[in-house]
Amino acid sequence: MTTLTTTEAGRFSRISGIGGYRSEHAVPNEALVGPIDSSDEWIRQRTGIVTRHRAGKDVGVLEMSEEAAVEAIANAGLKPEDIGGIIIATVTFGIPTPSAASALTTRLGTGPVPAWDISAACAGYCYAIAQADGLVRSGTMDNILVVGVEKLSDFVDPTDRSISFLLGDGAGAVVVSSSETPGISASVWGSKGENWETIRVTNSFLSLKDDPEAPFPTLRQDGPSVFRWAVWEMADVARQALEAAGVAPEDLGAFIPHQANMRIIDELAKQLKLPESVKIGRDIADNGNTSAASIPLATERLLRENPDLHGKLALQIGFGAGLVYGAQVVVLP
Repeated sequence: MTTLTTTEAGRFSRISGIGGYRSEHAVPNEALVGPIDSSDEWIRQRTGIVTRHRAGKDVGVLEMSEEAAVEAIANAGLKPEDIGGIIIATVTFGIPTPSAASALTTRLGTGPVPAWDISAACAGYCYAIAQADGLVRSGTMDNILVVGVEKLSDFVDPTDRSISFLLGDGAGAVVVSSSETPGISASVWGSKGENWETIRVTNSFLSLKDDPEAPFPTLRQDGPSVFRWAVWEMADVARQALEAAGVAPEDLGAFIPHQANMRIIDELAKQLKLPESVKIGRDIADNGNTSAASIPLATERLLRENPDLHGKLALQIGFGAGLVYGAQVVVLP
């Protein structure tokens, strides 16, 4: 088996457990096409999406996070009190402060551990993995819970043709633990702030304070610009991540990109010249685009459907609003 390249000797990190939450409410394309004057065929051809899961009114970011976290901790063979910190990646927790992560400590019973949220949209999970890897390798913590979670349906305008039909809800969680061998490569991450408004909300929440009649902020995107950026520039980021890990495409067991659009996923795989032996995460067909939750959910599904992937290498890459991006190679739990 190929070993990951690492820049430091001694302490390493790995993903030791994974869990996921998908709502039982599957929303087919037909349920969304009326307000956007579209069709099931149009959505399938442009995005590859057949259904997306959306949570009910009584299920929010915290409830979904808890479900995924409990499963991840159990699959890591740990108890809540073994968790030394919590990072939640989300842009849809409706409370600016306090953090969702701090509330999750009480729900899980971890005790008074460090807990914080990060806002990096669809790259949020990869950003959180980069942080967790550094904290574990530094000796600050032995086990960190990372959750990618979104309730994007709260920020959807059903009449919007740019992004509304893409979005779903869900949560994916992993535990990052100390390891005797490298399990997470150096991260390649960054941002392209000059395209800050390419994916955005329609207006500031502060506008509601100034004008009670102002519309509630909902998501929008410049689809063609995002597509070009994701296809051409993210392929280069993915190559940089492979180089940083010291592996080649043929060393991979899986490729797990952010589930933004099936055409983007297929084009990235083509540009990376992945061999047919590499399994590709395509959770988007059934689950839609779940932003920060999409990579861990796609990973959980790949492992459930392909048990032989356990212990193999996976290239994961997230990219989204900001524009931000992050990628690393990991050993699958």
